[in-house]
Amino acid sequence: MIFTAKEICELIQGQLEGNPEAVASKFSKIEESDAESLSFIGHPKYEFYAENATAAVLIVNESLAVTSPNVQAVIRVADPYLSLSKLLSLYSQNGQIREGIESMAHTGKNIKIGEHVWIADFAYIGDNVEIGNNVKIYPHVFIGDNCRIGDYTIIYPNVAIYRNCILGNRVIVHSGAVIGADGFGFIPLPDGTYQKIHHVGNVIIGNDVEIGANTCIDRATMGATVVEDGVKLDNLIQIAHNVTLGKNTAIAALAGISGSAKLGKNCMVGGQAGVTGHIVIADGTKIQAQSAVIKNIETPDKAVSGTPAIDIREHYRQIAALKQLPELIKKIAEIEKKLL
Repeated sequence: MIFTAKEICELIQGQLEGNPEAVASKFSKIEESDAESLSFIGHPKYEFYAENATAAVLIVNESLAVTSPNVQAVIRVADPYLSLSKLLSLYSQNGQIREGIESMAHTGKNIKIGEHVWIADFAYIGDNVEIGNNVKIYPHVFIGDNCRIGDYTIIYPNVAIYRNCILGNRVIVHSGAVIGADGFGFIPLPDGTYQKIHHVGNVIIGNDVEIGANTCIDRATMGATVVEDGVKLDNLIQIAHNVTLGKNTAIAALAGISGSAKLGKNCMVGGQAGVTGHIVIADGTKIQAQSAVIKNIETPDKAVSGTPAIDIREHYRQIAALKQLPELIKKIAEIEKKLL
């Protein structure tokens, strides 16, 4: 990566101050930047670096005063985070143009493969699979029979996609994710053993979905487990059988969504939160980290917290009251002594 300040400014459509020929050859955090770095200040916590930072090119908001003499060029934009994201996306695509089916990849019968597809060595593609254009499949990926993979999808190493599952366009699946395993379905029998419930449904994933490393999305018992367009899933998440995740919902690491729960669009679920099965969560719901949602949330755009989850303001009032409990107990004890 070698770009001038002028070229970077044109890519992100900012306002350039300083030397347009300043050359940046690497990305750096602002606290680690040097004379060859492209860096940015996007959070007020780091604004003091504007006085003493060193950088070839520094991306900042439209109002931050940059007084450091060691910054060669400043690019002002409305949103530094968004502009940096665009640059990182371009950088990550650089040098990753690969095509073809490598010699030690397995491809099954009756498969359909689009243009500009790369299938790496040791990938396994089952029978009757359809793969769209510009798809990248890394080593040790398993794709079962009758799956469909949309255009521009990237599947990283050690992903397993079981039979009959469908992935849309521009999906990213990170290493270790499992899509389409059986759900946790067992019937307890009188003798203390369990009868397995066989899952004959599938998983349907929409467009522009990202699935984090070691996240699991179980197939439906019947019908489909559905992840709609734009959903973002962090690492180590469990999505159980027959769940529906609405458009643009985001879920942080270690959360679990139980079977047949339905989350609306634009929901946000914090880390280690849990949603019990067979309930409905309204659009725009925000579930605080480590909360447990055990009943329907019917009001859109509501924030909830706690176990069991309640309105977040009520939860904070309860926490404030609990902090006063030791002093209240002490006062009650003193009153009892006086009365006795």
